[in-house]
Amino acid sequence: MAVATSTHAPAFGPEAKPVVIGLYGVPGSGKTTMLRYLRSRLGEAEFSFHEGSETIAALVSGGLAEFQSATPEERTRLRETAIESIAEESNSGGRSAVVTGHFMFWLEGDEAGQTVHTQRDLDIYTHVIYLDTPPETIAIWRRLDASGKSELRRLCRNHGILFTAVSHPAPEMTVAALAMDFRRHTEEYNLVCAKAQLGAILDAHQSQDTLQTALVLDADRTLAAEDAGTLFCDMVTKSAPQHAENPKDDRSLKTLFASPLGYTYKAFRQAMLLCEEQSGHAEFDTTCQEVASLVALYPEMLSLLKQAGQPEHRDHVVAVVVTCGLRRVWELVLAKAGLSDTVKVVGGGRVLDKFVMTPEVKGALAAHLRDSHGLYVWAFGDSPLDLAMMHEAHQAVVVAGEAGSRRRTMDGALATAIAGSGLRARQWLAPSDAPARLNTGRLPLVRLGDAEFVNEVLRRRDAPSRIHHATNGNASKLLTTATRDARVSGPELRQAHGRVGWHLAISFLSDAIGVEEFDIPHVQGNMARGHRVRHERKTTIVALMRGGEPMALGVNDALPGAMFVHAKHPADLKLHHIRGQWAVLLVDSVVNSGKSIVDFVQRIRGVDRTISIVAVVGVVQAQSILLEGLLGQALHQDKALTLVALRFSENKFTGRGIIDTGNRLFNSTHLDSVHGGLELGG
Repeated sequence: MAVATSTHAPAFGPEAKPVVIGLYGVPGSGKTTMLRYLRSRLGEAEFSFHEGSETIAALVSGGLAEFQSATPEERTRLRETAIESIAEESNSGGRSAVVTGHFMFWLEGDEAGQTVHTQRDLDIYTHVIYLDTPPETIAIWRRLDASGKSELRRLCRNHGILFTAVSHPAPEMTVAALAMDFRRHTEEYNLVCAKAQLGAILDAHQSQDTLQTALVLDADRTLAAEDAGTLFCDMVTKSAPQHAENPKDDRSLKTLFASPLGYTYKAFRQAMLLCEEQSGHAEFDTTCQEVASLVALYPEMLSLLKQAGQPEHRDHVVAVVVTCGLRRVWELVLAKAGLSDTVKVVGGGRVLDKFVMTPEVKGALAAHLRDSHGLYVWAFGDSPLDLAMMHEAHQAVVVAGEAGSRRRTMDGALATAIAGSGLRARQWLAPSDAPARLNTGRLPLVRLGDAEFVNEVLRRRDAPSRIHHATNGNASKLLTTATRDARVSGPELRQAHGRVGWHLAISFLSDAIGVEEFDIPHVQGNMARGHRVRHERKTTIVALMRGGEPMALGVNDALPGAMFVHAKHPADLKLHHIRGQWAVLLVDSVVNSGKSIVDFVQRIRGVDRTISIVAVVGVVQAQSILLEGLLGQALHQDKALTLVALRFSENKFTGRGIIDTGNRLFNSTHLDSVHGGLELGG
């Protein structure tokens, strides 16, 4: 059967059609011999095997002779009927089909050849294995082989058919392995294999039970300025004898990813097949070593990863490189940098790796680390291929390299992700004088080498480290006095609660979230650097009504640029209060069981899985933060949830009427409120 030529570029969605593999090559390339071997090797339980010419001959009473004497239109119809019957048989029987076929026929004296093709071939074939011409074949066949193969490769690339060529003598075991791989490989299987490789890394980690943070890093142009995949392909292509014989046989990654395949699962599968085709196992490892020798990690990246591997961090931090490139190259690069024991690589590049890394897989692995392993995820990347991973991470850092080596599509993709999908990311300039992407308002700067940033990345994130309070401090005693004084109520009490909120924001929230610099006019007339709570203008303050409003207003005094929202029920929080923000502050005067806070957290997590949430509370019932308490469980499970409190109390008394906090705040003590709780002064 032949592959059709068409100018129509199909949409490549999830593959539901049966696997139909074409065995191609010029006469004498060994197609029939290979088909017989595959039948004996693979059996017919999962595969069906077809000689294309025999299938066509069976459709007409006069066999091939009658077919050859038919009109061109009739021959096309018979070819289409033949491939349709093979696909139907394959689909109904749940088997994958292997079909021998021709891409071109040559008449005597005709060196150009004539392609034979139908639209149904294009629709039905999923894979093509091309058997290269043996060296002993006459020279004319080798020339025709080269021209036909390059055209067939181009057509397959443009129409979503995975193509690979195997060199003579065709390693029969290799072709059999490819056929088995083609049969079983789907996007779902691909993800299962990627998660298995990641799982093996986590299982082997010496402190897997105490892990809290995962650093998930892209490789090419993120860890280093170089693109190792491009270096590898250029090196292999230029040294390949096939390239010298037929330079028009374009096997570059640039051409592949510019084709209708784009950066899809199929495209990365095709890239893997190109790698298999262009280098044997021995040549592959040698080339990987040569490429690795040309790659040097950014000094700041090297320092960060070395610190992550130190004993004081290694028990709670794991660093994993997830690469769409070649896993082996980056293993060698990390080994050269002395990081092979502490930084592992998840990636493919060969059929034996069982999977290919795609943007979707990167995102799924980041989400898997976050949701299934409960880790706080940092994602580092440089290109649109990393955006899915950044979306799923708690923190994202875009590596902005030198302007001339950047992905030109990244600025537009970033702008869309920030405006349309609420991506939260910062950028690191490498080198430091490189121009910023977008602007620093939309994509704030970080300095990878700064001690403050390194501490932010590597600090502990267990529940105790995310609980901040001043229970026994003098400030707490002074601030609590007015809230406990029975003579204080109404506006005066609301002012006291406001002071508590302001104090917690200045003293604890600034440490929990961090601070950032901004320009201010100095009193002496020049510009100076001021400080504010990080991402203040992208922070939502939620006053849990009604008792939380006065404290929330005090927090707002410390963060005047933040959004302010009143909410009595979780449903009062709307999408626009959460999406696109960097942090949500849930402010209440008193927490008893923690149920109200947990309900609001669940509402927020239903919209955004990674946004920072800080519960800012006056007084917290101490048992609620134990592991068996509701709030304690939430803090244990959600690494992006923080608690800031003025103090903890062992007092389990629930206030009502004249001692209910809400009644005292709003001079409604004559009402026997059913919404009472532990007093802020209790």
